[in-house]
Amino acid sequence: VQLQASGGGLVQAGGSLRLSCVISGRPFREYAMGWFRQAPGKDYDFVAFISRSYGTTGYADSVKGRFTISRDNAKNMVYLEMNSLKPEDTAVYYCAAVRTIMTDQRIITDRGRYDYWGQGTQVTVSS
Repeated sequence: VQLQASGGGLVQAGGSLRLSCVISGRPFREYAMGWFRQAPGKDYDFVAFISRSYGTTGYADSVKGRFTISRDNAKNMVYLEMNSLKPEDTAVYYCAAVRTIMTDQRIITDRGRYDYWGQGTQVTVSS
């Protein structure tokens, strides 16, 4: 299984970016997806989650109301729409996949639970 994240860049505070992540190698519909981020000198932080089915989502408090996670199973893609960006959102953003059963709607925030990770995409928000 391979994940490829893209869409990062440099943006001014208040701006928007959309991150994308494509998964290949296994049926995408078998996986719940998450986004994490790592700021310089800090540990990984959970950002957002979407279940494999029924569209259950979860967000870190710091991004609620600003970020939206979505998925397109037909395209094997997961997205992170980021609005009202702040300098503290600056980090490398990673998409991750965890295999779950269809009826499991629990929001998974523990990065140790995830099976596969993308390479990361840099997001820099200037003040």
